Amino acid sequence: MNAQPYLSISSEVGSALAAGRPVVALESTIITHGMPYPQNLSMAREVEDVVRASGAVPATIAIMDGRLCVGVSGDDLERLAQEGHKAAKASRRDMASLLARGVMAGTTVATTMQIAALAGIRIFATGGIGGVHRGAEDSFDISADLEELGRTPVAVVCAGAKSILDIAKTLEVLETNGVPVLGFGTDDFPAFWARTSGHKVDQRFDTADEIARMLAIQSDLGMGGVLIANPIPEVDAWEAAAIEGFIAQALADADAKGIKGKATTPFLLQRIFELTGGKSLTSNIALVKNNARVAAEIAVALAAQPAAPKA
Repeated sequence: MNAQPYLSISSEVGSALAAGRPVVALESTIITHGMPYPQNLSMAREVEDVVRASGAVPATIAIMDGRLCVGVSGDDLERLAQEGHKAAKASRRDMASLLARGVMAGTTVATTMQIAALAGIRIFATGGIGGVHRGAEDSFDISADLEELGRTPVAVVCAGAKSILDIAKTLEVLETNGVPVLGFGTDDFPAFWARTSGHKVDQRFDTADEIARMLAIQSDLGMGGVLIANPIPEVDAWEAAAIEGFIAQALADADAKGIKGKATTPFLLQRIFELTGGKSLTSNIALVKNNARVAAEIAVALAAQPAAPKA
């Protein structure tokens, strides 16, 4: 494999990686497809500020100008935010085609993990992972995020899986793929806007140092990714029953319009934004910033871990 000719790492991120300083990867479909402009640009800058304030270097990842870009900032970040839904939504299967065509694209969890691993970044903060869609027994709509977590050695900090998904089936697929699901200060797996889904995590850890030690061992053993579930702050959370009503309406609207495949999640998020009068977006931004903070704390702790003893 020779991905280096297609990889473009900013000088800030490159210097941090070379010096062994903590770096946190950030995805870009949340910018292009997760919320409207200019809120998406403000959110992206605020999330990067949270990472810096917690002692790490942010590395927003996207596909731009025929390159896998790690550390998108400045004018390029603004260009990405303005492109919005006109940009492609890149998963693993799309990468080579998008690079060949020079198409701008936001990177999903799966693609951000892949590019982060190529760059040598071990921690990634996102909002919520993709998963098994409701009705997948008929549609077979299962996010590539779940398989990527099983094979790519990057730890993903998220607020669980989006409430629009079938969370029970999502956790089953994660188990099948051998992905450890850790709870940061929680025994319950969160559901994005809600702090709990009614399902349990595999293991609970209460400090960044504890998780960093586990991640160091995971790496030493040559295993795949780890999912770190970090509940939305209580002040910004929704009651599960309240958000479920909006989700049901959004799902019905998607079905009526024939929305399927990778267009489903952006449509549902936008529809829920409309149904909640914008309040879902406020919660979304709050949970992303909270995840960025926790990811940066873990990245700092991981950078301080001693190297594994040589045999």
